[in-house]
Amino acid sequence: MTRLITIVAAFAIAMPLLAQTKPVATKPAPRLPNGQPDFAGLWQGGGPINDISDGLPKGETLPLLPAARKILDSRLSKDDPQANCLPSGVPRIAPYPWRIVQTPTHIFFLFEANIHSYRQIFMDGRKHPADPDPTWYGHSIGRFEGNTLVVDTVGFNDKFWFDFKGHPHTERLHIVERYTRRDFNTLVNQITIDDPGAYSRPFTVTFTAELAPPGDELLEYICQENNQDVEHIHGPTQPGGDPERPLGTLKTR
Repeated sequence: MTRLITIVAAFAIAMPLLAQTKPVATKPAPRLPNGQPDFAGLWQGGGPINDISDGLPKGETLPLLPAARKILDSRLSKDDPQANCLPSGVPRIAPYPWRIVQTPTHIFFLFEANIHSYRQIFMDGRKHPADPDPTWYGHSIGRFEGNTLVVDTVGFNDKFWFDFKGHPHTERLHIVERYTRRDFNTLVNQITIDDPGAYSRPFTVTFTAELAPPGDELLEYICQENNQDVEHIHGPTQPGGDPERPLGTLKTR
């Protein structure tokens, strides 16, 4: 009897511990009535914020050309276009929520940051224009490959930075993003960047977005155009850096 009581007590202690280590179940990714994956929702993350190289496979480094390295080393946080109320560009993402709106002919990315900017992705089978006007978000066309949304974008200007660190690019930039909704709460973005004007070869980075909590919505965002001092988590190696300030926050005066 004593032995039985000991075994029962051991199970009573172990079962809560096993329950704590059991993986949290998540719902499968939703689908539209036509069977295509449904990417609609309010997301957070999914692209580079502080440093685009954070998305590289382990052991890889960015193949920066010497001229691009010189530009990177010369940039100051106060000159960050995004911190000065300009669009983030691609594939950079602000540390604020963004929404995907999906229709049969278009997909829109609505960004909370920087006066509610947006990306427009054409899903109607059109091609890129022969000579697109350079813009912040470029000209994007999309298609589905199985459960993955493939977005091909060209026609960028050279004004935006890839991240807070200031990694540059040129107007020769060509980006292909592959979005896969792994489950209900997770959106994986695999990004291939080809810019022979700034990098010696194409490279691929991967970032993950998480679905925002139920009830969250995009909020009105007012960017102060008179920012005179912008600091973020660059640390002492970058002029103006403030290692104590949370990533993505701005200091104005």
